Amino acid sequence: MAALGKIGAFLKNAWAKEPVITVSCAIGIVATMLPLLSPYTKYSGMINQATPYVYPVPVRDDGNMPDIPSHPCSEEGPSLEWLKKL
Repeated sequence: MAALGKIGAFLKNAWAKEPVITVSCAIGIVATMLPLLSPYTKYSGMINQATPYVYPVPVRDDGNMPDIPSHPCSEEGPSLEWLKKL
């Protein structure tokens, strides 16, 4: 509890002496903490995990390539249906 009193006294003193610097520091602290609390960060992370880094190159399937989809537009990888439901 004593620490809160010291922090309050410091902030009161800083506000009395330099209100512009105090506000700019508060804005900087809020700006660094806001991305951690934003739901946008969560959804952009989910989209980045579902998006492949290397896109497939279209190749003709001769029947001996089981790991290559039969058509370049074939659905492959994680689904993004959750994004459509937002």
